[in-house]
Order: sequence, then structure tokens, then C-alpha cells
Amino acid sequence: MSSELIAGIPRDRLAAFAATEAARFAESRPKSAKRMQAGAAHWLSGVPMHWMTDWPMPHLPVIEKAHGAKITDIDGQVLDDFCLGDTGSMFGHSPAPVARAIRQQARRGLTYMLPSEAAAEAGRLLSQTFGPMRWQVATTATDANRYAIRVARAVTGRPKVLVFNGCYHGTVDDVMVALAEGQTVTRPGLLGQIRDMTDGAVACEFNDLAGVAAALAQGDVAAILTEPVMTNSCMVLPDPGFHAGLRDLATKAGALLIIDETHTISSGLGGYTRVHGLSPDMFVVGKCVAGGMPTAVWGMTDTVAQRYETANAARPAGHSGMGTTLSANPMQLACLVATLSEVMTPETYAHMEKGAARLSEGLSAVIARHGAPWHVVRVGARVEFICAPGPLKNGAEAAHAHQPAVESALHTGLLNRGSLIAPFHNMMLVSPATKKAQIDRLIARFDALLTQLFA
Repeated sequence: MSSELIAGIPRDRLAAFAATEAARFAESRPKSAKRMQAGAAHWLSGVPMHWMTDWPMPHLPVIEKAHGAKITDIDGQVLDDFCLGDTGSMFGHSPAPVARAIRQQARRGLTYMLPSEAAAEAGRLLSQTFGPMRWQVATTATDANRYAIRVARAVTGRPKVLVFNGCYHGTVDDVMVALAEGQTVTRPGLLGQIRDMTDGAVACEFNDLAGVAAALAQGDVAAILTEPVMTNSCMVLPDPGFHAGLRDLATKAGALLIIDETHTISSGLGGYTRVHGLSPDMFVVGKCVAGGMPTAVWGMTDTVAQRYETANAARPAGHSGMGTTLSANPMQLACLVATLSEVMTPETYAHMEKGAARLSEGLSAVIARHGAPWHVVRVGARVEFICAPGPLKNGAEAAHAHQPAVESALHTGLLNRGSLIAPFHNMMLVSPATKKAQIDRLIARFDALLTQLFA
């Protein structure tokens, strides 16, 4: 055996394990392989959305159906689904109230570019759930974040948005910056960019209030845009007092504070903001907010709304550059009402929290038993195992904690045994439909894999 270790595992043992699991996957899904090959010529990179090429298996499984917390492919393989569309189906696949709302609205039309009767109730429920805001509906959280940034620039007259190194706010161009040797730089690897992204953004490390204060002191920051917890990297929790410090610094500097809860809606009813009493000027949430129907919402306080109306009234006539034709369509509004009133309830979150605690404790016990230099992080219903010691403090540490070779092998190994987790960062979600037996199976399968890797 090689003496070189990756996340505590001998490199050649990991390579042999990965090869075995890849072969096992390919052998068990011949129909999916054939179907993917047949359609590949018609799609860029062989898939209908290029992110799908990032899954670590030899080829993609072709999905036949999903319901609750299970997903079935055309080869007849049934999986306990803890990925749940990478949060899009966090409340389970096709929750009954949402499916019913879709059927009912489909008979009345799909899009009008005019409000339906559900609009008033959707707005009321948004303010009741997330706090009083003046809301707008978008189709994705990327769009919602983009519009929030535009409003912040319009009302402050400042050009820059402050984001955190390693952050995730969808594919908003304005946030595609990173820190390199203490300086903000355009993120490497961006495709088709023709301008210096640092003209409109500055990056700081998460949990570094002194760095935030120094950036704000330049006087050119319109808004701080942040997730309450760093996600989509390796989860990084805020230090005690960090969010209170951001609020205070933003207020003193005349910058807005935008909270993006698209992933941290797992925290509890109303997201991390409501659970922990945060006070943003603007608020963004997407993915599962309408039960899986492509929908995002963004809102602002009355004070910011008044400033926006003033700026909007003063601009020259013409297109504002915000909004899309299909946003706020009646299907989105019907699904918002169904989700906020019948799916996203205190009882739902209590079930999810209980299951996620069971999962987190079980995975932590397995890691400890095998002496793996790893750790587990949980935010409400969201759980991640991280193949490095922890806790992590910022995006730089999160980037170094990633172990792609280990993560991809574990992902395929778990999938082969019947548990699907998110492919990018070992993320698992417990939905209202997730059963205790599914959680226990995932823990047992994780134990079996670590038994092989740390033997």
C-alpha cells in the first residue's frame, strides 16, 4: 500500500475502491447508458444542462420517477434520495398540496403576464413566513440576487457589492470574485467574461469583521450580499456575533445588507433569518420555496422600497433591466400559496430537524469509530460530512478541505448501495417524507464504505 494519504486514506486503496464502484455502477445501469448515448448527439456536452456533467458516475442514471424521498431510474434502481434536487425538492418530490395546485392551475392557464387571484395570498404568506417585506417573484435565485444587487446600486449610488470568498449566489456575474493573497480578483475559470469583475465587487473572508470594515471604509460598497451560513463549498458556520456585526457595519457605512437564504432555508421556518433574528434590508430565497416549481422571491423593507420608488421615478423612460416575462406566472403563485400554507409548516420542520439530528449524530459516530480526520456539520435539515478536520472558519479553509477524489468515490459507493447524496459537496437533506429507516440505511452504508477505506 502506498504511504501517501488523501483525507486519511491510502491513495492506491482509494483508487482501487473508486474503480470498483465505477464498474459496479456501469454494470447495474445498462438502459441508462444506452439512453444517454442515444441522446448525446442532440445536446451540448451530451446533457440538457451542462452541470449534469459534474456528477461523478461513469454516466448519468436516467430517472423514471420520483416521489417523496425516493427516486427511481429506468433500470429499476430505487434510491433513498437525500440530494432532493440539490434543495429544489427539499420538502420531498411532488408534495401533495403542490401537485394538487399544479393540476388545478393547469386548467386555468399557465402564464398571463398578469396577476392571478393567488397573488394577494402569496404576498401575505411570504411576509408571514419570512418577515414583512415588499416582494417580487423571479424564476431563479440567480435572477433574484441579480435584481437585488441592481436595486442596491440604484438606491445607494454606489458600484460595488461585498461578497465572501467562496460564496455561492447562483451564477450572478457580479459575485464571481475571490481572494488571492489578500486581494480581490476575478474568479479563475470563468467562461466568456470580458471585463474585470473587481470593478463591481470586493471579496472578504467569512467571519472576518475587520476585513469587512476595511472594505466598507472605501465608501463604494452598495450592499453586503451573504448567505447566513456558507454553503456549496464545505459548510462554514458563522462565529457568534458575526451577523450582528455585519448588520452594524452595514448600517454605519450606509450599505444595504442582503441575505440569500436559498440553501439555508433548511434552518427552520422562515430560514436562518427568522430562526436567529437577523435584520436584512433585502431578502432572497429560491429553489424549494414553491415546492419544486421553478420560483424565487426577493423582498425589501419599506424603507428600501421607498428609496427604490424614488430612484425608479427619476430614471429616464425605458427598460429597467430587471424582470422576465415568465416570472410571477400564475403557476408559481399557486405553488407558492400551497407550499407556504400547507407544506412549509412548523410540524414539517420539526420532523426534518429530528431526522437530520439523527443523521448527523450517526455519521459523526461512524467517523469517530474509524478514526477518520473528518467532521460533520448540520444546519437544520441540511447535513454535510467534510473529509477534513473542522470546524472551518472561512472560504479559504473550505476550499482546502475539499477532497474531490474521496468525495466522488464515496458518492458513487453510496449510490451503488441505494443512497443518493448531492454530488458537489457531500450534502444531504432530510425531507418531511424521509423515513427513519432511510436515515439508518444511509448511516449503515456510510459505515460500510469507511470500513473498506480505513481498514
